[in-house]
Amino acid sequence: MPLPDLLDRLLRAHGPSGHEHLAFDVVREAVAGVAETSTDTVGNLLVQLPGTGGGPSLGVFAHLDVIGLAVAHIGDDGLLSTHTLGVWRAGVGYGQRVEIATRDGIVHGVVAARSKDNEKKEWSDLFVDIGARDGADARRLVRPGDPMVVAAPPVELANGRIASRNHDNRACVYVALEALRRLAEEPAAADVTVVAGAHEELGHAGAAAATHSLRPDIALVLDVTYATDVPAGDASEGGDHRLGGGPAIFRGPAIHPRLFDLLVETAEAEGIPTTVETGMKTFTDADDTYLSRGGVPTAVVSVPLRNMHSPIEVVDLADLDACIRLVAAFARGLEPGLDLRR
Repeated sequence: MPLPDLLDRLLRAHGPSGHEHLAFDVVREAVAGVAETSTDTVGNLLVQLPGTGGGPSLGVFAHLDVIGLAVAHIGDDGLLSTHTLGVWRAGVGYGQRVEIATRDGIVHGVVAARSKDNEKKEWSDLFVDIGARDGADARRLVRPGDPMVVAAPPVELANGRIASRNHDNRACVYVALEALRRLAEEPAAADVTVVAGAHEELGHAGAAAATHSLRPDIALVLDVTYATDVPAGDASEGGDHRLGGGPAIFRGPAIHPRLFDLLVETAEAEGIPTTVETGMKTFTDADDTYLSRGGVPTAVVSVPLRNMHSPIEVVDLADLDACIRLVAAFARGLEPGLDLRR
């Protein structure tokens, strides 16, 4: 199964938390002629597709931001100190190449350390070298606050598996947009809005703002979850989710029980393999969507992912396709009169 062009473009696009606009053009081009787009002041990009009428409105949330870094200070020696955008380990960042998005284009750099190679790395130990001769030269090239991401374009592995930065959560943005395209070809009764959300890696602020203003009748959050088919995986923590095993449907306090049942019933009717993920919290945008205003019935579907928050995140394309089919079928099943009372 070859790497889809849209997924490739989403994975290559910049856009760490707070700088989601750097990936807007990829989304807009993907839905041109299919759906209308708009933005808000937080940084969410909304893609709206009207339904045939009568069904409950559906907000599909898939955060567009990714983990990254930003220039914190430019030293007189020309080396850059950084702060993180999102939570990830300094040991993962050490030794990586980075791309810094500046007002004049991309500047390349490498992440090096002040400490010895055999010492544990903390972010305060690391700096970015862009090859500047001195501080004045560096300040000509970059500015404090310029965002950066690890340079790790997609790599096609065996058996339809793809390694890349940014699968969290560009893989699910791809799922949401492809599901929307299928719904444009075979419409649902429900109005569907895809929220390519901002700031999820900083605490879900984008989803909270979008849900408050959008007021969907139902929220479906798409994200990635930890694959358990690796040595560090532990199925006892929340279920067994393997690459190729299909999407995981979350069950827990934030999830409306009827929507969980509808997702399971839809998957069974469509012959889509799934697993069940459980937990006290979802640690996704759903933890904010379900509390918006007087409450929004919410569900979560996740794609198994290896090597979370690293340049070598791995997904299985078969899981993405299964998730697309599930989202589209679920949306079509939201008929007028759906009763979600507890």
